[in-house]
Amino acid sequence: MNDAFVRFNKRKPPKKCRWYLKPIVWMLAFSGTRKHRTKIERIGMKGLKPPYVLIGNHNAFFDMAVSARATFPHVANYVVAIDGFIGREKLLRNIGCICKRKFTNDMTVVKHIRTVIKNKGIAAIYPEARYSLCGTTAPIPESLGQLCKALCVPVVTVVCHGHHVNHPFWNTRRERGVKPTEATVKQLITLEEIASLSVDEINRRIVEELQYDDFRWQLENKIKVDDPDRAVGLHKILYQCPHCKKEFCTSSKGAELTCNNCGKVWTMSEYGELAAKDGETEFSHIPDWYEWERGNVRAEVESGTYSTGVLPVRVESLPNAKGFIPLGKGTMTHDMNGFEVTVTSPDGETRVMKKPVASLYSCHIEYEYLFKHGDCVDLNTLEDTWYVYPENCAFSVTKMALATEELYYDFRRKAGRPCKAGLV
Repeated sequence: MNDAFVRFNKRKPPKKCRWYLKPIVWMLAFSGTRKHRTKIERIGMKGLKPPYVLIGNHNAFFDMAVSARATFPHVANYVVAIDGFIGREKLLRNIGCICKRKFTNDMTVVKHIRTVIKNKGIAAIYPEARYSLCGTTAPIPESLGQLCKALCVPVVTVVCHGHHVNHPFWNTRRERGVKPTEATVKQLITLEEIASLSVDEINRRIVEELQYDDFRWQLENKIKVDDPDRAVGLHKILYQCPHCKKEFCTSSKGAELTCNNCGKVWTMSEYGELAAKDGETEFSHIPDWYEWERGNVRAEVESGTYSTGVLPVRVESLPNAKGFIPLGKGTMTHDMNGFEVTVTSPDGETRVMKKPVASLYSCHIEYEYLFKHGDCVDLNTLEDTWYVYPENCAFSVTKMALATEELYYDFRRKAGRPCKAGLV
């Protein structure tokens, strides 16, 4: 096998953060939170020492700086996606990070988390498994409660507000300088409680605690974002016009979102609200527009008609932390059966990846990945990750992400095992 295709070694046990790296972690954490004047409220944390599980919401890289500040003077072991290791595997391993491929059931990661707890450490998990697309809570796997129950240590949550407004996933080219941001660090479940609580109750508490809406927080707290380009990229999540109902027709520039089909324009205020330039404002609250799109996708799934059709794609592989390997061009279909990608390399070798509905409760997407590669869906096995870039066609990876979730919910309902609120 070509050395470039050597797989990432996930079996190496996690390390405790090296002593010489701790000051760097703390410096970055304290300087970042000072820059954003982050207000950290602590509830039930007095006297708590590791081991414990730290569960956080996920909107931006800055989440980790807040968590590092919250756990000071200890340094947590973070579960990190494999693309986070690219070009810095040695550094992240020495900090104590645990590698995972997104939306896979990986028992090796569970084993590593157990090791962290056994070594009296802090296991930091972001169960949404991706940055929030529009600053609201993403589905949380029901297996999280089982894991917490099995580890039998306190459960701490850290819920941050303002990180999506400051650095939205749909435009990560620069931060908006939002301050102050806020975070609540809470001992959600004590050592005494974890032994007696049911898995259902553990999950209920976690889901309830992790509810957030960054745009509502911005409006209620009058957090002003005067960036003249504050709406740039918003069309990535608001891909369907609520006026003419056409998909994949929106664009954004400056503080405006435009439907290129019917010509309707909405302006994004300095407080994150939308207002139509003319006529009715269908949705002033961005997450409401996003959930309207979800409802439309759900209708397609329930009628059995959801399909992207056959999309031309370019595919890159990430087998290890050395970097991406072009696999070639091919096709992708996402429909009622799930994902199917077929790619043919320049030398004629054909590879296929199938991800059936039952295997994927959600998926990870990227917008303008690395600022030049384009929008993509990344699909994972335990040993590889494919970054799939549709080209020269009308599409929305946001719709694919919504459809993945709705297809899974539909599958569970039909199997007589409907998902509980907030869980998958």
